[in-house]
Amino acid sequence: MSYRTLSKEELESELTRLKREYKQICGLSLNLDMSRGKPDKAQLDLSMGMIDALSSDDLVNEQNIDCRNYGVLDGIIEAKRLLSAMIECPIEDIIIYGNSSLNVMYDTVSRSMTHGVCGSTPWAKLDGKVKFLCPVPGYDRHFAITEFFGIEMIPVPMDDNGPDMDMVEEYVSSDPMVKGIWCVPKYSNPGGITYSTEVVQRFANLKPAAEDFRIYWDNAYCIHHLFDEPENQDYIPEILEECQKAGNPDIVFKFCSTSKVTFPGSGIAAIASSPKNIEFIKNQMTVQTIGHDKLNQLRHIKFFGDFDGMVEHMKKHAAILRPKFKTVLDMLDKEIAPLDIAKWSNPKGGYFISLDTMDGCAKRVVSLCANAGVKMTDAGATYPYGNDPHDSNIRIAPTFPSPAELKEACKVFVLCLKLASVEKLLEN
Repeated sequence: MSYRTLSKEELESELTRLKREYKQICGLSLNLDMSRGKPDKAQLDLSMGMIDALSSDDLVNEQNIDCRNYGVLDGIIEAKRLLSAMIECPIEDIIIYGNSSLNVMYDTVSRSMTHGVCGSTPWAKLDGKVKFLCPVPGYDRHFAITEFFGIEMIPVPMDDNGPDMDMVEEYVSSDPMVKGIWCVPKYSNPGGITYSTEVVQRFANLKPAAEDFRIYWDNAYCIHHLFDEPENQDYIPEILEECQKAGNPDIVFKFCSTSKVTFPGSGIAAIASSPKNIEFIKNQMTVQTIGHDKLNQLRHIKFFGDFDGMVEHMKKHAAILRPKFKTVLDMLDKEIAPLDIAKWSNPKGGYFISLDTMDGCAKRVVSLCANAGVKMTDAGATYPYGNDPHDSNIRIAPTFPSPAELKEACKVFVLCLKLASVEKLLEN
């Protein structure tokens, strides 16, 4: 039964029924959270072995470096080896940071504002307004960084292959004030989209009008598959290699971290790029720090052993997450698909499901959920400045609630989606 085929009288009757059900749920005093892509307790427990991975008599790495002391600006060799395998880059082209890749991205934008990129004019000293391209729907924390620095954000629509590359190429090649683009190329936030080979190659072959244009390639979910079978996993060409082939070795900053691999607050992060970019970054890091937490780097090595150990660890994460994604998708298929009021992604990895309501319904759905005790990501958060022009996109984060809590939260969400949709149809 599609809601769109119902008469006004039938819609009004359905609205009365939904309001009655909604009032009952509001009386339950629920307190459920689907607002952010946080690992749940069971996932955090997977990494508890890291707590005991170091012993007081084993704090020296393979190069005989005492990891308790100062030094090793770009990370111990074992950590570089582990994360370079994770994001498929040469070991010499990576710098290991502290616990947060978001912090590395903020740092990279900030450095560009104050000191330019590899000798270019600092962005803060330019006459015009610096611009960034922002594939949408996208990651709200990316947009928060550029907004914080007063950078103009230009939305670029996404499809199942990635960003609209005709639009990207036009902006990048014609406007020297376009200095960057945010990308989550694999299992994107929130849609779970993986860029196609053609899209990756078109990125590598961009011809920027600005010499200091860079692609901010956030590989947040590069090993976060939901399924163990290779045929059910997404794969993507390695961007630095593609840029090298295209004669554009310097146009990418590639980021990653173990934030959703081990402990989100105590992981290790990295940036990978061309030798020219890496040298420029390291020269500034010598002023910023004497070195990041090498004990934490060593702890990760002791825990995983090598990248194969990390891959096996991620299978344990997938075993916890797979049923949660199935819970959400099954309920949407059963309760919403026949009504013709929304569409949603069915990702093979990552942390989110992206759902599009009918135009003008997303804020109402999120508000109804909040009143019923279910916290969602703010409607509009997946667009620059929080401005979803269609008021339709909602990011669903199934990971944090327990399985029982998730079922309850989904029931509330589905009810609120139905209620907002019937209200909208009666307005038209």
